[in-house]
Amino acid sequence: MEYVYAALLLHRLGKKIDEENISSVIRAAGGEVDEVRVKALVAALQGINIDEAIKSASFTAPVAAAPQPAAQEAPKEKVEAKKEEVEEKKEEEALAGLSALFG
Repeated sequence: MEYVYAALLLHRLGKKIDEENISSVIRAAGGEVDEVRVKALVAALQGINIDEAIKSASFTAPVAAAPQPAAQEAPKEKVEAKKEEVEEKKEEEALAGLSALFG
């Protein structure tokens, strides 16, 4: 995810999105650079209009689940299952946003 953020930052600042600049941003933030990921990202962004991708991306805020009354406590297993469902849904929404970014 940090690679995409680096590319978005470079785009916002009007800098060229290339391997060297993305690597520099990651290092400046204290991260370790995976050259394979950098190359893959740069290749994936070739020919992509980032402004249009951002405009067409649908951003939705996660909806918080309503708290259950104290008298109807759910078993721990149900609570854990619900948490997993919420996390999976958040991941799916994040991936949908990324897929829109990459066309």
